[in-house]
Amino acid sequence: MQEPFRAIVISRNEDKVQKVEQTEINLADLMDGDVLVEVEATTVNYKDGLAITGKAPVIRRWPMVPGVDCAGTVVQSSSNDFSEGDAVILNGWGVGEAHTGAYAKYARLNGNWLIKRPQNISARDAMAIGTAGYTSMLCVMALQRYGLSPDDGPILVTGANGGVGSIAISILWKLGFEVIASTGRPEEEAFLKSLGASAIIDRNELSEPGRPMGKERWAGGIDAVGSHTLANVLAQTKYGGAVAACGLAGGMDLPATVMPFILRSVALLGVDSVMAPKSLREEAWHRLGDDLDTDKLHALSKTIGFDEIIDTAQSIVDGKIRGRVVVDMSE
Repeated sequence: MQEPFRAIVISRNEDKVQKVEQTEINLADLMDGDVLVEVEATTVNYKDGLAITGKAPVIRRWPMVPGVDCAGTVVQSSSNDFSEGDAVILNGWGVGEAHTGAYAKYARLNGNWLIKRPQNISARDAMAIGTAGYTSMLCVMALQRYGLSPDDGPILVTGANGGVGSIAISILWKLGFEVIASTGRPEEEAFLKSLGASAIIDRNELSEPGRPMGKERWAGGIDAVGSHTLANVLAQTKYGGAVAACGLAGGMDLPATVMPFILRSVALLGVDSVMAPKSLREEAWHRLGDDLDTDKLHALSKTIGFDEIIDTAQSIVDGKIRGRVVVDMSE
C-alpha cells in the first residue's frame, strides 16, 4: 500500500479554472479517517458528473478526489465497528465533495459513514444501486410510512430514465404498485415498461408552469426534478396523497401554491440521503436486498472501467445515460 496508485484528481488554479486529470497519488494524499477501504466498485452519479465537468459548484475542497459512492473491503481500521476484511458500502457524507472520495484505489473514511454490505448484495450490485437507488428506497419507505399502499392508486415517478427514477420504478413494481413514468425520452418507453411502468407521460406535461390545482391523477409521487415539475406533480396528486421529493435537477425553486396541501391534504415529504442516520441507511440497504429485482437491476445498469469515468461524467450531465453506471475498479 506504500506504492502510488491511480486516482482522478480535480484541482483549480488561482483564476479558479478547474482541471481534471487521471494521475497517481499516495495514501498520504487521502484525508483523515479511521477506516481505510480498498475500493472494488464505484459509480458515476449525476453529482459526480457535476463535479468533474464543473457545471455546478459541487467541490468544496481543493484538490479533490471525486466519487461519492463506493463498495469495497476494509484493509485497515481503528474503528470499533469495522475490522479488516469487512465488506462495506459508502454513500454521501460529503465524500467526493469535501472529503477525498471513491475514484481511487483506496479511500480513507470515517467509520460512522459506512455500513456493512448485506450478504445478498454484491459489490457490483451495490454500486448499480448506489446513492441513486438507495435514495429511491428512502423515497419508497417515506411513502409507505405515510401510509400509501398499492390499493390507493398509481405512483408517478419523474426523471424516469435517471438513476433514482429507474430504480424507483423497479422497487415499486415489485411491491405491487402501479407506476406512471415521466420522461423526456419517449423512445425509452419499452425500457421503462420492462422495469415495471404501466404508463408513460412526456415530461413536458409537467415541466412548464401549470395550474395551482389540476385533475387528480396519482396517489403519490417520487420526484427528483423539482421546480415546475414538482409543483405540477403536487397539483395533480389525489386527496390524501403524498409526494417524496429528493432532487432538483430541474431547479431549486418550487413555484407552487398551498392549495394542494390545504384543499386536498397532500403531503410533501422531503428525502435526504446524504446525512441520513445509520439506522435508516441500514434499513434501506436491507430492504434493497429484498425488494429490488436483481434481473431488473442488471437490465438498467452497465459496467465501465476506471479509464471511462471522465467521459461518462460528461455524458451523464448531457443526459445521454439511462439507468445506472457501475465502475469496476479492477479494470
